[in-house]
Amino acid sequence: MAQRSPVRQQGVALVVALLLLVVMTLVGFAAVRGTIMQQHMAANQFDRQIAFQSAEAALRTAMLRVGTHPDEVARNCRAGGVICLSNPFDDPNLPAGKIYDVETGTAAGQFTAADVAAGQPQYVIENMGDWADPDADAGFGQNASSHNYGVSGGSTTAGYYRITARSGNPAAEGVRDRAVVVLQTVFKQR
Repeated sequence: MAQRSPVRQQGVALVVALLLLVVMTLVGFAAVRGTIMQQHMAANQFDRQIAFQSAEAALRTAMLRVGTHPDEVARNCRAGGVICLSNPFDDPNLPAGKIYDVETGTAAGQFTAADVAAGQPQYVIENMGDWADPDADAGFGQNASSHNYGVSGGSTTAGYYRITARSGNPAAEGVRDRAVVVLQTVFKQR
């Protein structure tokens, strides 16, 4: 009887197994990368929400202080020769010392640099002048009687202020790479 020669294995199974391991490793890396990206997006969204709440707190603080602290009004935008940019934080002509920090210890001052917020919220108040108060104006166009009976009506005015608030100074340490939210409102002083 003749002896058989041993069958030589070609190693195809090893190559296929190694290729499958490489594919599984690449799928794993893609999953880890996606998870890390989602964590970054969630952290950025959280940071922006905190910054938004901080800027809102500065707006509320400024609204409360307009009537009681007239010295905090930066300038009268209706005065001759005064140019007020849409964002007073970027205005090089803003009078010095007219950017106010929200005081700690106030209800809105809970957003301080020591808390979760990146920085201390700030605000600028600008006087936009006296305008006709639509809530109290009894002039033409307010009702049919004034036009039909020739009554000129009276018009009262109210002081309007533009308040611009931001969640923190972007040039400050610790705020540079964080979200900064700028909010603005026009406020009628009653």
